[in-house]
Amino acid sequence: MNVGPANGSQFVLPVAPERLFASDNASGVHPQVMDAMLRANIGHALAYGQDAWTHRVVTQFEELFEQNLDIAFTFGGTGANLLGLQCLLQPWQAVICTDSAHIALDECGAPERFIGCKLIDVPGRAGKLQPVQVLEQLGNLGDEHHVQPRVVSITQSTELGTLYSESEIADLADTCHRSGLLLHVDGARIANAVAAAGCSTAALLAETGVDVLTFGGTKNGMMFGEAVVFLQPQLAEHARFVRKQSAQLPSKMRYIAAQFSALLTDELWLNNAQHANNMAQLLAQQVAKIPGIELLAWPQVNAVFATLPAQSIEPLIAWSPFYVWEADKQLVRWVCSYDTTAEDVSRFSSGLAQILSATRES
Repeated sequence: MNVGPANGSQFVLPVAPERLFASDNASGVHPQVMDAMLRANIGHALAYGQDAWTHRVVTQFEELFEQNLDIAFTFGGTGANLLGLQCLLQPWQAVICTDSAHIALDECGAPERFIGCKLIDVPGRAGKLQPVQVLEQLGNLGDEHHVQPRVVSITQSTELGTLYSESEIADLADTCHRSGLLLHVDGARIANAVAAAGCSTAALLAETGVDVLTFGGTKNGMMFGEAVVFLQPQLAEHARFVRKQSAQLPSKMRYIAAQFSALLTDELWLNNAQHANNMAQLLAQQVAKIPGIELLAWPQVNAVFATLPAQSIEPLIAWSPFYVWEADKQLVRWVCSYDTTAEDVSRFSSGLAQILSATRES
């Protein structure tokens, strides 16, 4: 690809990185996960979760969380969030979340349409919700003229790549439970969060008081599949019926279970996430040196947010695609995956430097 300033001079960009920084959704299936699916593909097995792979992985999840659980596997993240939330809500009730939450911005109004509930989205601080913001929404509890908050939903790690600490989650859970609310966690990137937190999964999620968790697999090396983990099993009383009615019941569930089982074996899920987080650290180190790039913050997980000169964004995306997060601020997002390499980071950083230099001269 040739890029050049307005005076007509041009230069040849380095070869684009083999792997994209657009999203960890762009990555392929981890080889060990693919092997697990191929092994599960031998012979017949009963459908709808009545198979050995599903029974085995439920045990693995319970060992991970160090407690009894109820788990419902789904096809994708939006469906998993809907299933988890619908089991907690009546139509006159509401979900408190941040204005950057995936359920509020990126699920096409699915919670409002399919659950019939209202989302109360409040401004987040670096993508995070504060306990005081929850309390501010509770003034009309018991008033039949007003929607009734019932669930607080947070994302771990957040849409802005930030991380809730153990104490922050515990404070939110305590605020919820003292007020008669439940705490839901959208964990599309829960692996990256646990890897970054430096504590056990049980300590970060179960012991802090989370009630229901969407446990993401697709962004961590799976082909498809998410798990709705009911840390309070009694909340899953109607989950099987809700899942079927919402078209999220996989008949050949063994393929989702086999993938999760592979991830949970020998901590593959954490190793994948830690590598992606490390690559984001490396990327931040390299791009921070490039004139014209300003990091929004140092990455805590596998996403790097930065502002760029407006004129450089289009040619950069044409060279190696990524997403603009806030167009009016020229804020972009780069995401590393389990298979991102140091060579990918080096090529990407080099291309950024060259295009920014060229666009400054135009």
